[in-house]
Amino acid sequence: MSGFPNPLPRPPEEAERLRAVWRAPSGWRLISAVNNTYIGLFYVGAAMLFFVLAGILALLIRVQLAVPENDFLPQATYNQVFTMHGTMMMFLFAVPAVEAMGVYLLPNMQAARDLPFPRLSAYAFWAYAVGGLVFFCSLFFGLAPDGGWFMYPPLTSYEFSPGHNADFWLLGIGFIEISAIAGAIEILIGVLRTRAPGMTLDKLPVYSWAMLVFAVMIVFGFPAVILGTALLEIERSFHWPFFIAEKGGDPLLWQHLFWFFGHPDVYIIFLPAAGFVSTILPTMCGTKLVAHRWVVLALVATGFIAFGVWVHHMFATGLPKLSLSFFSAASMAVAVPSGIQVFAWIATIAKGKLRLTVPSLFVLGFLAIFTLGGLTGVMVAVVPFDWQTHDTFFVVAHFHYVMIGGMVFPLFAAFYYWAPTASRRALSERLGRWCFGLMFVGFNLAFFPQHIAGLMGMPRRVWTYPAELGWGWINMTSTIGAFILGLGALVFLIDLARNFRPFTGTNAGNVWNAGTLEWLPGGNYNTRSIPIVTSLEPLWDQPNLARDIDDGRYYLPGTATGRRETIVTSAISAKPQYVMQLPGPGWPTVLAAWFTAAFFLLLTVKLVVPASICGVIALGMLVRWMWDTDPGTAHPPVPIGGGIVLPVNCAGPRSHSWWATVVLLLVAGTVFASLLFSYFFLWTVSPDVWPAATGQVLPEWRWPAGSALLLLISSGLIWWSGRRLAVDAHWRMRGGLALAALALAAALAVEVTGLRRTGLSPVDSAYGAVVYTMAALQGLFVFTLAVMALYTLARSLAGLLHRHRRATFDNTLLLWHYAVAQGLVALAMVHLGPLVL
Repeated sequence: MSGFPNPLPRPPEEAERLRAVWRAPSGWRLISAVNNTYIGLFYVGAAMLFFVLAGILALLIRVQLAVPENDFLPQATYNQVFTMHGTMMMFLFAVPAVEAMGVYLLPNMQAARDLPFPRLSAYAFWAYAVGGLVFFCSLFFGLAPDGGWFMYPPLTSYEFSPGHNADFWLLGIGFIEISAIAGAIEILIGVLRTRAPGMTLDKLPVYSWAMLVFAVMIVFGFPAVILGTALLEIERSFHWPFFIAEKGGDPLLWQHLFWFFGHPDVYIIFLPAAGFVSTILPTMCGTKLVAHRWVVLALVATGFIAFGVWVHHMFATGLPKLSLSFFSAASMAVAVPSGIQVFAWIATIAKGKLRLTVPSLFVLGFLAIFTLGGLTGVMVAVVPFDWQTHDTFFVVAHFHYVMIGGMVFPLFAAFYYWAPTASRRALSERLGRWCFGLMFVGFNLAFFPQHIAGLMGMPRRVWTYPAELGWGWINMTSTIGAFILGLGALVFLIDLARNFRPFTGTNAGNVWNAGTLEWLPGGNYNTRSIPIVTSLEPLWDQPNLARDIDDGRYYLPGTATGRRETIVTSAISAKPQYVMQLPGPGWPTVLAAWFTAAFFLLLTVKLVVPASICGVIALGMLVRWMWDTDPGTAHPPVPIGGGIVLPVNCAGPRSHSWWATVVLLLVAGTVFASLLFSYFFLWTVSPDVWPAATGQVLPEWRWPAGSALLLLISSGLIWWSGRRLAVDAHWRMRGGLALAALALAAALAVEVTGLRRTGLSPVDSAYGAVVYTMAALQGLFVFTLAVMALYTLARSLAGLLHRHRRATFDNTLLLWHYAVAQGLVALAMVHLGPLVL
């Protein structure tokens, strides 16, 4: 990596060609843009829209509770408003907002031209935006969910919620969570593989570390709630009794699946916010972050410990005391890494000289509010105290101190801090101070009294309350505070309207004198040339770096292939490995997202035929989108500067798409692991519906043995097909792939036939329901792989698949072997499990 910066600037014609390649569509075609500078801002804007809408619902709730025995909202309407407020804040604002900031900031901060899968980011955004808007509009038709944002069964099962209201939550939110996982895969691969050369892990910005842990937590946390929503929707639609106690189900299974997602989700939201603070404070203090490595370790530790805290929400459900002790200790332990970060931030303030700008004020407000929320968190981690305050307004206050203090205040700090990178004008310091003051005072006035209401016994989730209980003055105070908080948010919106001017081709520049790379001059391509990174604050340590980069004195100063491109580096040492060609704007991505959203929403109201049509169109758009994403390695290697010549694109384990497929398999494996947990949990609580107690006949051994043999044959055939592709024996590869697909489908057919011959019904017992769910999950993979096999065969027949252009086949191969392994484990559980248990 020697020889940089180049002594002479590159010719201006190169910069012109680069701008032409990265030029965004104009007018209404702008919605087909895919690069992060546009999708990131679209994403943030949509998240803030949902924040405003959910905030309006919160004000309606506070008006209803302001005085005793109020009838401002009918009870049924209140239940819908209450449910929609919590759901939108958690699922449509909090996670998407921090994910959106990652999509916008990470390529800039890591000096990459874009994230590795721009169309995936665009697909995730449009699916989320369209699905979220339709979900919100269900309020106006009386179809909004009304079972609380947590949707506890049996209240939300078919017996007590027979309408479509709960279905909107289950299918809509499940679909939006899938969108969030798509974004997490993009971010995870982006952090690991698209960094500037030299940006080794010890030089990775704290924000990138926070987003890396964030993405990993989504990969392992969200599948549980996706499975839970699928099980509850199946129960509602087909009466399979996963949560019905009379048939061996258990409502607590939902709580385990939901809170295994729900409590890590608090830290999924908090960690990016902590990354904001760790990035903003050094700039505002004019000094490097104190204890950088300890802060990074604290982020990783928080992500790990967070998965051992979900029972924190279930202390009052009658769990064994040993379990309560373990999870109580874990709930306290998670405060330790958070404390490390707080002390590092305080030490950074003490080391430097803090400028009291608007971002600094929001950071200080965060420190005060989040610390109080952390203290009450330790209080509710103590089991006897939790028993007293469980389901009271004390928990509501604690939750909002953690979520608003720990996420909203840092997010507003980030808006004011990074707005100059996207707008030709910075946001107003005067309006920003008014915004902070109103939000800080209003928040504490709204939520601190709720601690007192909870200790006085006021339960949460109530529509109204009697006057003689003495809670009226507390609720009136909270309502006044909520409107002050809303006024602060309104000032922010006014500030945006007056000063935020994105997409003008210029920005306000490095107004804070920050040291990280997102402040480099650039356009839609983020950075004119890709620098070598030698420290954590490159712009501080290399004063001429910004000018040298803009002059094209570093890597890839133009477009080496005539297309959009960026450098892919190794995951640990950040050494350049190959040049990745990136896709440009396109309508198939947008249409695929819109029709996918339509498929799920039409399915919600049981319009199966229109939903199927939309599903087919969405699948067709996905195929069209994917058709150009495997350009192969036919392009000759290109020089990128410094005497380095890199191949164009890559296949196999070094490929970014191969890494993304592995992450997708981790998601799939976590879904399956959650299903296995459900199997064992239901057996533990209701062994009387298992074969050992009921005398249920198991399929004869020849059925599972035949299914297992066909699975192994399928795996062998797909491996053999890969070997044929390596020598360009195309017809043998095609034949092997077709036979492998037939064997995989036959294995599923044999297994289901064996189950049906025993008379086992998924409706009669939880055992039958969970067994058939395993078969259904395997069927989903069989269908997916059948589509992928047809797609791979089509590419082969079109001459787009050969030994130098085989990423499509390699990714299919990975998923295929996983499906076979999952099928074998499922067979063992269904046929050997009852004998052992």
